[in-house]
Amino acid sequence: MIVHDQLYIGGVWTDPSDTTRLDIRSPHDRSLVGRSVQALPADVDRAVAAARRAFDEGPWGRTTPRRRQDLIVRLNQLREARSDEIAALITSERGNPLWFNKAGQGGLTRQALGYLKGAREFGWEEELDSSVPDAAFRSVVRREAIGVVAAVIPWNSPFSAALAKLIPALLAGNTVVLKASPENSLSMMLLAGLFDELGLPEGVVSILPADRETSEHLVAHPGVDKVAFTGSTGAGRAIAAVAGRQLKRVSLELGGKSAAIILPDADLDEAVPALRFSSLGNNGEACIAQTRVLAPRSRYEEVVTALKDLLEGLKVGDPSEEDTFIGPLVRAEQQERVRSYIRLGVEEGARLVTGGPESPAGLERGNYVKPTLFADVDNGMRIAREEIFGPVLVVIPFEDEDEDDAVRIANDSEYGLSGGVWTADVERGLGIARRIRTGTFTVNGAPIGFDGPFGGYKTSGTGREYGAVGLAEYVEHKTITVPASGTMRTS
Repeated sequence: MIVHDQLYIGGVWTDPSDTTRLDIRSPHDRSLVGRSVQALPADVDRAVAAARRAFDEGPWGRTTPRRRQDLIVRLNQLREARSDEIAALITSERGNPLWFNKAGQGGLTRQALGYLKGAREFGWEEELDSSVPDAAFRSVVRREAIGVVAAVIPWNSPFSAALAKLIPALLAGNTVVLKASPENSLSMMLLAGLFDELGLPEGVVSILPADRETSEHLVAHPGVDKVAFTGSTGAGRAIAAVAGRQLKRVSLELGGKSAAIILPDADLDEAVPALRFSSLGNNGEACIAQTRVLAPRSRYEEVVTALKDLLEGLKVGDPSEEDTFIGPLVRAEQQERVRSYIRLGVEEGARLVTGGPESPAGLERGNYVKPTLFADVDNGMRIAREEIFGPVLVVIPFEDEDEDDAVRIANDSEYGLSGGVWTADVERGLGIARRIRTGTFTVNGAPIGFDGPFGGYKTSGTGREYGAVGLAEYVEHKTITVPASGTMRTS
């Protein structure tokens, strides 16, 4: 059993203000996995003060972009060396399958490389070409760190969410206080150990598992210059309101209810198996999950039957077993939330094709939900409009050969994070992709890369992550002008 008695505050292992430990229990069988102390507002105050000193007075602000890039390369190497340990630990505390967490370690490498590529190509300081002939002045644009960043992340993909914020913030020269969910206390303390080994200057990074009250204290802290948040749309609205009142920078990666459009000419033998990952990966506890499947009326029952066979063929069980595809949900409250949506779908008149609110046989001790499929769903039903965050799919019909109808249904959502289309004609799929109001969209299951920006339209958030665009979320822009006759050298 893993026990953590200290918090990582400003790069130093520190006794917490409250020594009470939180039990971290397995979502699989509720056995005790470990114990960890949790941060309180007083610990946040110490972390922000350390970050403030490090940014305003310490050596971190004088590091070069190249030095910061070298440190991120080293951090990635440290993580890769312990990738199997990280994957297994997340599975034990979080409940998502081991295969998913192992695959995610490769994704973290690509994520880091995408940010590093953006940083190397970034114009940290650039002289502008004047549009006025014989101008009396010349201008330089500098991209500088914002200051102290509060990074607040959810429980569903802890390492990915944490590094998606820590890496660009540090590459830009900011200091960071990361607030993680209590459920991820063990893996986030392992991440803190990696930073401890990396050896950043004191105050640059703090990693604090904590509850919502402490998170609210961090977000509203006057010493914080920017908030970077991943989580629910409701929480995002509250954070945006606080940031607006304080006029601090904010970026939000929020919820989704993405559509997978299956056109009449699609090859179901390719499309449906691929939906196993894009719709049900990470136990369905993913903001980008394509949980609304849009099927043409002429092939509607064919699609429903293929999805039924898919869901019933997935192994549900112990997430530490290599062939398990669906593990337990993170906690009992989340399990009950998903079950309540399944009951709601029946009440709304949708056809329950497979699954249901009961626990899978033999798995009653854990937070398990049967992979569930609803047919005869109207896009106005709550199960089609609200983010369920579990292994629940709905199939919605659209009129054959009427792309406008499919696009209308896909766009008829308050969310706009992701989605996909399946078709025998890639150019046709690209045309549909251009019409869907989401931040990312795939054609025939092409994977989303880490070079381009990731984020949402509408209530799926503001701002972007990954690559140069994601890095730009962590800088301020400064313009300096000098007389044309003066000597000017960019750094």
